[in-house]
Amino acid sequence: MSAVFIPYREVFMNYAGIKEYDIANGPGIRFSLFVSGCTHHCRGCFNPDTWSFHYGKPFTKETEDYIIRQLGQDCYQGMTLLGGEPMEPVNQKGLLPLVKRFKETYPEKDLWCFSGYLFDKEILGHFAKIMPETMELLKYIDILVDGEFVLAKKDITLLFKGSSNQRTIDVQKSLHAGELCFWNPGDTSMSKMTKI
Repeated sequence: MSAVFIPYREVFMNYAGIKEYDIANGPGIRFSLFVSGCTHHCRGCFNPDTWSFHYGKPFTKETEDYIIRQLGQDCYQGMTLLGGEPMEPVNQKGLLPLVKRFKETYPEKDLWCFSGYLFDKEILGHFAKIMPETMELLKYIDILVDGEFVLAKKDITLLFKGSSNQRTIDVQKSLHAGELCFWNPGDTSMSKMTKI
């Protein structure tokens, strides 16, 4: 049975699920939001249910409030967006209020995003030219893992990505430098707020 879209700030977005205390999708302990909807349909995708934009539950103000509340726990290093495809146009619009509120409320916590779209060619080269939400969203994203999952390049030894074609990009450094700057794991440590 398909979920029914409910308007949230005049944007319709569903989410497939939430994973709290996640340690697989970025450094430290993370709060991960899996959005619904993806047009890539990568062969070997670990989450094909999320391809449908109708999968899961409507993303509501109550959902956003819950996420912001939970992220107030000291154990969280940050939030991760994945899916599905967070950078699909409808999902960019749906995520922007959450992401903005997250960074305003917890500026010390980081935001990771996983996208099948290439940062330079498709996100900056296409979406940013037709959607004002794209550059606004990128202002808040610290690290972007980009590129479709390629089954023939699957490598389980990679840190926070599934195939060797994918890149881990430091978004803020890249935007400032005007060129691709890659994330260096050595530059990341557990949040000083994190308690063990």
